[in-house]
Amino acid sequence: MAVREAWDGCTHSLSPAIVSLHDSFRLLRSHLQGFLDTASEKKVVLWVPDTIPVGPEEPLNWTFTGSGKCKVLPDHLQTLETLTAAGVVGQDLDEAGVRAWLAAHAGKECAVGRVRGVPSHFTVIQDGDCPHRDNVETLQVSSVREGEKVTFLQQSTVIPLHAEGEVEAFFSQEPLVVALVRPLSIAEIAEDASDSVCITWAALQLDETAGYLCADRWGACRFPVGFGRPELPEEKAVHDLDARTGASLKFTLLNRQGRVWTLIAGGGASVVYTDTICEYGYAKELANYGEYSGDPPEEFVYEYAKVILGVMTSSPEPHGKILLIGGGVANFTDVASTFKGLVKALKEFGAALKACGTTVWVRRGGPNYAEGLANMRKTCEEIGIPAKVYGPEAHLTSIVRDALLDKEARNSSTPAAAEVKIQQASSAKRQRRGSNSLMEFTAETQAFVYGMQTKAVQRMLDFDTLCGRKGPSVAAIVNPTGEATFEKFMFGSADVLIPVYTSLADAVEKHGKTPKMLVNFASFRSVYSATMDALKYASVIKTHAIIAEGVPEALTRRLHYEAEKVGVAIIGPATVGGMMPGRFRIGNAGGAVENLVLAKLYRAGSVGYTTKSGGMSNELNNIVALNTDGVREGIAIGGDRWPGLRFLDVLLRFEADPDIKMMVLLGEVGGREEFLVAEAIQDGRITKPLVCWCCGTAAEAFDYDVQFGHAGARARAADETAGAKNRALAQAGAHVPRSFDEFGDLIALVYQALVKAGAIVPASEPPVPKLPSDYESLRKKGLVRKPANFVCSISDDRGAEPTYAGVPISEIAKDEELGIGGAISLLWFRKRLPRYVSKFIELCVVATADHGPCVSGAHNTIVAARAGKDLVSSLISGLATIGPRFGGALDDAARMFAAALDGNLTAAAFVEKCKQDKTVIMGIGHRVKSLDNPDARVVLIKEYAKAHFPATPLLDFALAVEQITTRKKANLILNVDGCIAVCFVDLLRGCGAFTRSEADELVSNGVLNGLFVSSRTIGLVGHFLDQRRLKQPLYRHPYDDVTYLTDG
Repeated sequence: MAVREAWDGCTHSLSPAIVSLHDSFRLLRSHLQGFLDTASEKKVVLWVPDTIPVGPEEPLNWTFTGSGKCKVLPDHLQTLETLTAAGVVGQDLDEAGVRAWLAAHAGKECAVGRVRGVPSHFTVIQDGDCPHRDNVETLQVSSVREGEKVTFLQQSTVIPLHAEGEVEAFFSQEPLVVALVRPLSIAEIAEDASDSVCITWAALQLDETAGYLCADRWGACRFPVGFGRPELPEEKAVHDLDARTGASLKFTLLNRQGRVWTLIAGGGASVVYTDTICEYGYAKELANYGEYSGDPPEEFVYEYAKVILGVMTSSPEPHGKILLIGGGVANFTDVASTFKGLVKALKEFGAALKACGTTVWVRRGGPNYAEGLANMRKTCEEIGIPAKVYGPEAHLTSIVRDALLDKEARNSSTPAAAEVKIQQASSAKRQRRGSNSLMEFTAETQAFVYGMQTKAVQRMLDFDTLCGRKGPSVAAIVNPTGEATFEKFMFGSADVLIPVYTSLADAVEKHGKTPKMLVNFASFRSVYSATMDALKYASVIKTHAIIAEGVPEALTRRLHYEAEKVGVAIIGPATVGGMMPGRFRIGNAGGAVENLVLAKLYRAGSVGYTTKSGGMSNELNNIVALNTDGVREGIAIGGDRWPGLRFLDVLLRFEADPDIKMMVLLGEVGGREEFLVAEAIQDGRITKPLVCWCCGTAAEAFDYDVQFGHAGARARAADETAGAKNRALAQAGAHVPRSFDEFGDLIALVYQALVKAGAIVPASEPPVPKLPSDYESLRKKGLVRKPANFVCSISDDRGAEPTYAGVPISEIAKDEELGIGGAISLLWFRKRLPRYVSKFIELCVVATADHGPCVSGAHNTIVAARAGKDLVSSLISGLATIGPRFGGALDDAARMFAAALDGNLTAAAFVEKCKQDKTVIMGIGHRVKSLDNPDARVVLIKEYAKAHFPATPLLDFALAVEQITTRKKANLILNVDGCIAVCFVDLLRGCGAFTRSEADELVSNGVLNGLFVSSRTIGLVGHFLDQRRLKQPLYRHPYDDVTYLTDG
């Protein structure tokens, strides 16, 4: 039997999930035979062709040992049929034929379907000796929520997740099917099963999020980019930026000559802006798709904007260009801060933007948005670019309509009044229809927070204060890696202590008398085990919210299965949580306090909404508040393919809630969840007015696959497109606008119809509650001030990366002329000194790093190390000996010699003066060295100074003193301490970077002693490690080395 195998496994949100054709075959060769051996008592022989990958950095290396003919083709995600139809498949070739085919096709543009491009990677398949070339069947294994869907021989079945050794009967005849679907629990194979299986084509997908679990088994895999979409230099620049920050920076260049350019904040917002631009007929004029989110530092926003503006202004446009700087209502991103990065880039490209006839359109909301918008407006005025600037009072995409349409077209885009059918179902019927395991949230509901997420806890307590709750909504924190304690938070203006436990069991034992929610901030690596542990307490913990992104989908589906068994609801993974205005807040949902007040989330309204996007949930709060009496409940189900709660679950919950009068659904391209909602409307399970829109309609305008923000936001079939979903929902009876731009207007029309019908009676607006402001938030707004306790001028770690005297660490590391000496010069002197200065500092460090085990510093370090003390304690013991008699001679020597030279003393007069004052000349004298037996370190330092310093007056003076002192005794030479000291003074005074007073101040501040401490630390650490390595015992000084004075 010959099989063409396609395996639609799990996909990751940020990159293609399909591995290369070569890797698909390689993985099957590596693992499938072992599965088959397990599956059948009868020996089943597997044949998978050998393959060779070919690419720009991987030239053809002929490794085939057989003589079979080969096939060669581009490896860019296309099917064999598509490539064959395009005439880009070489068939029945030998090695010479393959090489000739590659020479003719590699680097040459070709058309595959509707797309033109230059293939960069190829796969050579040796399939000429395939035992079964006829009767080829296609086998497809794809992940569905309930398990694995298998289609073979025109039959399909779903193998449930919980199936242990059970496979549908017709599959029991095919050991290959069984092996692929259930490798760990294989059904019995029939005796007449085929004794050989041949794989002729394969397209495997891997869940990249499971890489930390499976990387060793997978090996290095290549995930091809779509044909016709090679990564451009500008895209690579943004990709590299993205890799350097914990935030998200994305950029895809669609049309270098396009008129409409975007700088959009937020993954969800970027999709709806793209949709709206395309809906208004500007798909061919759209230049780019991308987003920045996750509160990127100002410098990264600047670099990101520079890339986009650089491409935008690289070509003229006679009709002018449009720059849309948009975004939703930010959760916590400081809009004023990120806009500083954009403003900096706009100023830099001001002339070029003006030359392109650019008009700028801005819409943004969130923390400090007013300051950011004012700064943007002022900047555009300064550089002479027309700009329209709006805040959250404007609909998210209104700037698209205003920028692209004339006044007449804008007026015609207003939707017609909605016809709203009011169907009243009995409360019992509603409850039956809406039953699911998600707990009810009241003003008394409390949560356990898993993970030491103090900011999230404080935000939940701030929401409690706004809502007027009597007690905190957080019962306890579970911190498995910490210790049991209490953590202090603010509840209103009062301090409260929230208990912290090291296990969920302890938290349940102490606080399990009433049902609780679990807000789970565990990492993607540990959230599976944390959730499985929490499911043991299903009688107490009724609902989980899993915040982590990147949870392997196989583990996610298993979690959902186990949760359903015990009646626990899971929101997420990859969720921001949910809002229950006036009652409860899940984690960080709703964003900053400004957003909570703006959207009036401190009191309940009449609308229930659900979405996948956390960022867009915040925008929905704003849209609903602008167009209705507000939110009653809003839940972000999470962006992964397999969320715990689905759209239908949430909407049925809303259907059962008599206080929710209308519902809002914001879906997206990919998956089939919205079709389940359409079915529920048609069969009467959903009767309340529902306003829907599915984002991602723009995907149909592209000739290639575009991955929008979430793992689930990709159409894997024609009926998974956003357009197909919108049509299905509209046909079922939902209210669906013509574009997202009309979404808010349609919500308003439905709400007004409900008010007119008496279904909603607007309540009087309560006073806006006040929340005590934190000092930090007031400081950022410039409303308070206080003197800083510390002042620092040498380093700064507040930006994208730490800097030394304003120079980024990455720049220091790359600059070969800086080195450790350059780093010291930046940190000690706040100057980038000449290369010879940095090298001299390094020479001094090397020369004084160690002086053997017998000097006092090394001795103390050794004794402490042998006493079992740790590294830091032993090091401190050694460093504590540095002073006037050990090491400290550098400072004193510098001061003595400099004072003599500056006082115009001759060398002889200086020596005589010291003799009369009975003062030891610091820096003169050595235990064994002399002029005839010089110290090699002194020779090195003197020679370097003479060769590189502009002048060495103090060194010359010290050498003259040496000539006098050595006449008295041969070992009274200028020692290494003295030589470094006088040379360093010459360096500071002569390099041109310091005034005379600055140089003298550095010496008096102890810079020379600092040099000795820095260098000697290296040696002392070496002595500590040496003693530990040699496992030396406790040191006890010998009796015979002590003189005991017992008399008198």
